[in-house]
Amino acid sequence: MSEPAQWTLRDLAQLEAVLEAMTTSPSDEAEGLSELDHGLQCAAELAIAAPEDEALQIAGLVHDIGHGRSDIADHAIAGEALLREVLGERIAAIVGLHVAAKRYLVATDQGYFARLSPTSVLSLAVQGGAFTPAEATAFEARPYWREAVMLRRADEAAKVLGRKVPGLEHCRAALRRVAALAN
Repeated sequence: MSEPAQWTLRDLAQLEAVLEAMTTSPSDEAEGLSELDHGLQCAAELAIAAPEDEALQIAGLVHDIGHGRSDIADHAIAGEALLREVLGERIAAIVGLHVAAKRYLVATDQGYFARLSPTSVLSLAVQGGAFTPAEATAFEARPYWREAVMLRRADEAAKVLGRKVPGLEHCRAALRRVAALAN
């Protein structure tokens, strides 16, 4: 694993270069998809669920950027730290909460566990399993927890081999608008 300082994103050009490199990175969570394909599917899911929330859609695109920079349990926190300077607090926080949102949903939505992919089931154990009632209550007190839950639901739906969604070029204008608002 690389030193965290080597993975600091200082500007949008660096973020775009990392996204482009994700075309060859296999996703740990989305069996058979590249990290970029998984992110694009997640952004597309969020465009349907929250068409007015471009920042949430971009959070979906970049939510797994911490993979390869941290272990599976901490990749959301690594992604949050990477994204804060370029995309702002809201997107960083949503990305940082997407693993906790899985734990929350397993604890609060009886049917959610059955919808997890086999890899998500395995990673759930490493990530701490279902929240306790006290942890779920504490999660609901966090800013952006609802958006993190939306992202997590999209994350699980964004694992379809061969699914056609708009590509990175389609997302670039939104990515640039969101980054401009953050700075």
